[in-house]
Amino acid sequence: MLDLKGKIECSKCIMDSINDPDILFDENGICNHCLQFDRAYNKLPKDQEKLEALEGIIDKIKKEGRNKKYDCLLGVSGGVDSSYLAYLCKTYDLRPLIIHFDNGWNSELAVVNIQNLLSKLGFDFQTHVINWEEFKDLQLAYFKAGVVDLEFPTDHAIMASMFRIANKYRIKYVLSGHNIVTEGTYLPKSWVHSKLDYLNLKDIHRTYGHLKLKTYPHLSFLKKMYYNFVVKFEYVQLLNFVDFNKEEVKKKLIEELSWRDYGGKHYESIFTRFYQGYILPNKFNIDKRQFHYSCLIQSGQMTKEQALSLMKDPIYDDELLVNDKEFVLKKLNFTTDKFEAYMNSPKRKHNDFKTEDQLWSRYFRLIKLIKKIVFWK
Repeated sequence: MLDLKGKIECSKCIMDSINDPDILFDENGICNHCLQFDRAYNKLPKDQEKLEALEGIIDKIKKEGRNKKYDCLLGVSGGVDSSYLAYLCKTYDLRPLIIHFDNGWNSELAVVNIQNLLSKLGFDFQTHVINWEEFKDLQLAYFKAGVVDLEFPTDHAIMASMFRIANKYRIKYVLSGHNIVTEGTYLPKSWVHSKLDYLNLKDIHRTYGHLKLKTYPHLSFLKKMYYNFVVKFEYVQLLNFVDFNKEEVKKKLIEELSWRDYGGKHYESIFTRFYQGYILPNKFNIDKRQFHYSCLIQSGQMTKEQALSLMKDPIYDDELLVNDKEFVLKKLNFTTDKFEAYMNSPKRKHNDFKTEDQLWSRYFRLIKLIKKIVFWK
């Protein structure tokens, strides 16, 4: 659907060509996000096959971890997805090691949710607290760089920590809270950057940072090769094999784990709440609710009319915004003028800095060459 401003909106969901400049449409006006969702969703088992697939995965995890202290690894944030995964682990008698990555931005509600979860489920738990001064320096480097993915330092460190802990305890299976039904497949390319691209992080920090990252958990290209092809960890998206209705899951968590809702996706982090609720829409013209609601439309958990109505609601409660902004600026040593200068500064692409694209290109060329040599032998 084309409006007077030249915006083309998907005929099925609420994604459009203004907020996603890379969006594509088929002859029926359906966007690539809906088409990707359909392809991924249609590959998932349904009904009885879904239950059999779930039981097969559970049995595989238990068999692999039979003689180990833990049979899987699960990172929890206090949010819906990871909390429900922990609940499923108890339901199916799995023995996870529960870990939490503390980057200094936890909300009080997230801490309470995690404490309630642990007291109810009784799993072993480890908190990994990052060096705040190093992490603050890295976050400030990302602000100075003007790139969109300010969550990259957190997300990369979480993944690096997960792999390192799994390797330490010889845990093969890492449970992931990602699920197709409520999170779709891939966010628009202009909204994020590959969370595994440590070379990009290094170049941004080298350009704008001041402290050495002595303790920051990271995944270099060679480490990724080692974990993926030598150790062969497996990410398991367990939520794809259960009936995952967001609202029903929330009710169950409230009843079973005394869980409390935090009001937005990944809002268990104060920084994430401020980033998604204020920085993204005001600096980058990105409202992540648009993609999240579109996923719920695609999975039949919301109508397009309901999504468009919800998009009219304010992203932020006014009082909470004032408090969060004051907290974030103080914690990062931003003056109001300095922060406003950042909000008005030019936007830059992650590809303006070094990336691992060339390394991956060389790797795949090498694999292709090896296959040719083996074939001709």
